[in-house]
Amino acid sequence: MRKRKLISLLLTASMAVSMLAACGSSSNNTAATTAAAAADSKPAETQAAQPAETEAPKEENLTGIDAIIKEAEGMTMEELAKKAIEESNGKTFYGVGNSSRGKSALPLFIAYLQTIDPNYNMEFEWQQPKNNKIFEQLTADSLKDSGTFAMTLIQDGNQIKSKMVDTDILKTFIPKEWAEANGTTADAYSGYLPLQTLNKVFMYNSTGSAEFKNCWDFIYKDQHPLYMDIDSELVGKNFLYMLTEDKYAGMLKDAYDALDDEHKAYFDPTIQEVASDADDFGLGENGKYALAWIKLWVENYNAQTDDGPICNTLVDKSAKDQSGLLVYSKLRSVEESATVSVNNIKVAAYQDGYKGIGGYGYNHYLFLTKNSPLPWTACAFMTYMTCTEDGFSAWGKDMGGYSSNPKVAEQTEATYNHAKGGYNDAGEDEFPAKDDRGYDWWTTTGELVLEDPEYCADAAFGVGSWIETLTKYADAK
Repeated sequence: MRKRKLISLLLTASMAVSMLAACGSSSNNTAATTAAAAADSKPAETQAAQPAETEAPKEENLTGIDAIIKEAEGMTMEELAKKAIEESNGKTFYGVGNSSRGKSALPLFIAYLQTIDPNYNMEFEWQQPKNNKIFEQLTADSLKDSGTFAMTLIQDGNQIKSKMVDTDILKTFIPKEWAEANGTTADAYSGYLPLQTLNKVFMYNSTGSAEFKNCWDFIYKDQHPLYMDIDSELVGKNFLYMLTEDKYAGMLKDAYDALDDEHKAYFDPTIQEVASDADDFGLGENGKYALAWIKLWVENYNAQTDDGPICNTLVDKSAKDQSGLLVYSKLRSVEESATVSVNNIKVAAYQDGYKGIGGYGYNHYLFLTKNSPLPWTACAFMTYMTCTEDGFSAWGKDMGGYSSNPKVAEQTEATYNHAKGGYNDAGEDEFPAKDDRGYDWWTTTGELVLEDPEYCADAAFGVGSWIETLTKYADAK
């Protein structure tokens, strides 16, 4: 009853806030090749909503960084490069991001600028705050007349929208060549700029007898899949929010329908328990299946601090029958031994007959800061990363990270051949789990759940608060 009262209060407050708040703008949440699919994944009311709270100023009234961005969006990479050289020669460029690889991309960018002007020189510093501090750091920096950070590479669509975009701390820039590669224009495109989509996928240790043929198997009785705790890596909460969206709730319902009677009987009480909650939240007809899956996941996952240790655990023979949801690219760093091998695990979605969602896809987004001290250089750098193979190479060298530019994605795959990542020099498929089937496969056949920043921000209050009432496995022990 106490939980019901809490939910009722939350819903009442949410309705009141909704009457006062303006609708958020539509945002792209996936790599470029599925821009249309991203739109289809949103509820009809979200697609139709118009951005009222932060209506963009008329072009003729643009000033400061907004005017620079508008001009930059009509320029080629080479034109931006010349502006960058003029602006930043002899200066220091400060960037901040969730990925450390910005510091690998910057030297390549400088080398590119030196092909235009051999005398060009720029120092740089790249910071990677831990424990979700990047939002605090960017907020504090935004209070200065001239900021320290020129740009950021950042994840977690929910917090980006609510803390960074809605507050005008971060600014979206859409490179001309990137837009063209995606069959659009900067003016027509309504989302953020993704550098890449990363995937977390369901895997399990296959040295025992346990089978995971359905996404519901990971929350069946006595299962405790390894997962980064949702309170330490908040982007993991977005995965749960997205499950309540109609498309993904439908996938869960289809997977449930494929279960045998014994498994259905195990899940049915939970499905019925949360049915009224799904109605209260205004979820679609399959919303109760999403909430049931979320409830059982939260109450049963074995909380971990990082994806690296999860991977190290699962590939060891001693982890018989254990499972997890983790970043796919972690398989790249497994060191083979007598007891440790990539062949000790299986990627669930790759197995014949597997039913349901195969994992979770989220983006690294690129933004300028509103008080960027080097806005032209930031625009040029962002263009370089999203529009050239070399610019993306710091991320593209690993499987499980897909450029948002279809041309760059194609070039990257041609160079690194991730589709045969498990093949040895003799042409033998030694480690099939490392054969990355690619973004297009994962977002269709693989049923990857894709983060939508706007949907996550909308769901965070109601569904998010409901999740907070659940007792996690780690807390129940």
